Amino acid sequence: MFLLRALTAPLAALAALALAAAPDAAQARPADQTFRLADPAGGDIETTVWLPEAAAFAGPRPLIVISHGNGGHAAGHHDTAEALAAAGFVVAAVTHPGDNWRDDSRQTQLSGRPRHIRLLIDHMTTLWSGPVAVDPTRIGAFGFSAGGFTVTALIGGVSDPALIQDHCEAEPDVFACRLIRRSPLDLSTWTPVGHDPRIKAAVIAAPGLGLAFTTGSLARVTVPVQLWQADADEVLPAPFNVEPIRDRLGRPPEYHRVASAGHFDFLPPCSEALAAAIPLLCQSRPGFDRAAFHRAFNREVARFFRDSL
Repeated sequence: MFLLRALTAPLAALAALALAAAPDAAQARPADQTFRLADPAGGDIETTVWLPEAAAFAGPRPLIVISHGNGGHAAGHHDTAEALAAAGFVVAAVTHPGDNWRDDSRQTQLSGRPRHIRLLIDHMTTLWSGPVAVDPTRIGAFGFSAGGFTVTALIGGVSDPALIQDHCEAEPDVFACRLIRRSPLDLSTWTPVGHDPRIKAAVIAAPGLGLAFTTGSLARVTVPVQLWQADADEVLPAPFNVEPIRDRLGRPPEYHRVASAGHFDFLPPCSEALAAAIPLLCQSRPGFDRAAFHRAFNREVARFFRDSL
């Protein structure tokens, strides 16, 4: 999850949250491409692409797709995307319809998010004509928070909304359940299966609602996974989110627990303007250096995808 829209707050505060989730232009370099991807279900999907230097890497390049957190946007992990592009990957991210900084009308319909990523992969591997070719046999996925839920579904996790409902009866005050109380799950449209076998490796950071995935489905997941947990995650706390995925995957993940990190430390370091607008997203615990962490984090993510793809 990304924004704390579920908290009771005045409208002015909610507006500030929306503005804070918008692309932080002062920090991000311009993406190489932006376009609107047609959605067969109606409307379109905002898409952002970062490219490696064509002259530096021979042949078709692996593709990494990115799924942002609740209330985010396609450029929300721009520093990680830039690092991956510099390492030789084509990187593509979507702004999830109905769950972004402009529109939160479907913010709890997490099971619909994998379809957006599948459409992105379809486009990038069959229709996209960029200056660098994509290798359709080497595809990885990166997801943070609600995007971590999305990527877990994409690699084979089957979600059961009844498990979420049981969790929220037992733990009504955790963030995810407050969000669901504000925007109830729509069981009539819940899609348990989101698997895309084209994805051969995944990086999952601070995933939301790991407990929603069935034990049997996670046991069948054998693609390489790098799993990250914030030691002091105040939004998606232990043991409901990361641990159910970590402990039940059929192939044990490469697991990193980041000491003193909070949930939002997986977002890029903030500009001064963004930090002033919404400190909640930008403040780290005393002694935690988000910029230094991101240098190490991005290096490890790129190394993992190089090794796995």
